[in-house]
Amino acid sequence: MKNESLSKSNTFEKKYYVNGEWKTSEKVAELYSPYTKDIIAYIPQADRSEVEQVIDIAHETREEMGKLTAYERASILEHIAQLFHENRTKAAEIISLEASKPMKFALGEIDRTIETYKFAAEEAKRLTGEIIPMDAARNGANRFGYTIEEPLGVIGAITPFNFPQNLVAHKVGPAIAAGNTIVLKPASQTPLSALFLAELIDQTALPKGAFNVVTGSGRIVGDALVESDKVKMITFTGSPAVGIGIREKAGLKKVALELGSNSGLIIDRGVDLTQIVPKCVTGAFSNQGQVCISLQRTYVMDELFDDFIAQFVEATKKLVVGDPLDEKTDVSAMIHSAEQERALSWVQEAIENGAEVVTGGEIEDGVFLPTIITNVAAHSKVSCQEVFAPIVIVNRISSIEEGIDAVNDSNYGLQAGIFTNDIQTAFKASKKLHVGGVIINDVPTYRVDQMPYGGVKESGTGKEGLKYAIHEMTETKLVIWNQ
Repeated sequence: MKNESLSKSNTFEKKYYVNGEWKTSEKVAELYSPYTKDIIAYIPQADRSEVEQVIDIAHETREEMGKLTAYERASILEHIAQLFHENRTKAAEIISLEASKPMKFALGEIDRTIETYKFAAEEAKRLTGEIIPMDAARNGANRFGYTIEEPLGVIGAITPFNFPQNLVAHKVGPAIAAGNTIVLKPASQTPLSALFLAELIDQTALPKGAFNVVTGSGRIVGDALVESDKVKMITFTGSPAVGIGIREKAGLKKVALELGSNSGLIIDRGVDLTQIVPKCVTGAFSNQGQVCISLQRTYVMDELFDDFIAQFVEATKKLVVGDPLDEKTDVSAMIHSAEQERALSWVQEAIENGAEVVTGGEIEDGVFLPTIITNVAAHSKVSCQEVFAPIVIVNRISSIEEGIDAVNDSNYGLQAGIFTNDIQTAFKASKKLHVGGVIINDVPTYRVDQMPYGGVKESGTGKEGLKYAIHEMTETKLVIWNQ
């Protein structure tokens, strides 16, 4: 009944949020639950002129936003965190309804979202430049130099479906902390979370027009943001193809791109598998594997391979599959049935190339089952591309060097992990793994929200993590006094 009542209460035509007001569009799109396939809302589809009006408003609000002190910006961010704390369950239910994320993980996302806005509030108070030792140069005598960090102006934020509150917070939080205004374009499948965020921000002292949410297609809303001269930075999380397109269209504006991965893990001999396997299950299958740093490729030393497979399969089969709004559920439907069919076709391709499915590999009651595949060829899509599904491959290796080479044999490089008891092996991996983050004795899915987060190769450019994102969202100005 809980699912039914929540669906009915949310089935209505939504409005987008601009300048503290709720706006409608002539065109709307139906929003379906990925799990029940029911219509849960009608979402306005802004046209190009409407998006440009929102950009103009954000541009005009820059001066008012710039008058806020660091204390005021921090207080606003703390207020957002407090409002999420007060509305924790409701915010999680919205995520679960529109994204089919199991409630236990949706609640965890809201807890992280609260932390993210708190980190942003703290960093707002620490946004400073530095003193430049001018007299260290031969002709620097009698000069005093320093830098200040100034907001860029309008930030265009384009966000994905898989973390519709916390990944939004990683863009909105630092933008506010740095004194910028924001136009947010949420993923088409998860606009309700962004609109709920607008409801919360509307209750704070943030100037109206400083935060705006525009719903619609990426081709219209996204392109308008990327091509506007008034937007000074685009921060995007999504696919490499779209990210590269943004980079090509953005001109001289700043661009931060988080584009995904096929994260690898190495398991060395002599480690305790009973401690490792539960982490691998969570890392591979949390949110149906729809996580940028989801564990996708696992390379296990020969001596442990059979034991690891046995424990991994046993633990995976215990996962509860079903309704995302049931707090017992571990795995539910992927974001779209077409994505499930695509994942299924990738599994079939791997089998044709000699791989073996040891569990899962099929769709049951509308849910793609958690899947473990062994003996996977490096050129199979489930290995070399981003699978973004509850699929993990497990291959044998005879040396750590072989594992490192296998992890590096990828167009991506976001995060990688290694479990080992040998400090020299850990140091070797930390140096030789070509990724943005190396996680020692944990899965590559590990992330806390204040750490620098970003990859190399086709995993993108720039860093998230509040301190680092704020720096991306400011311009460093040098001031020199001739005394």
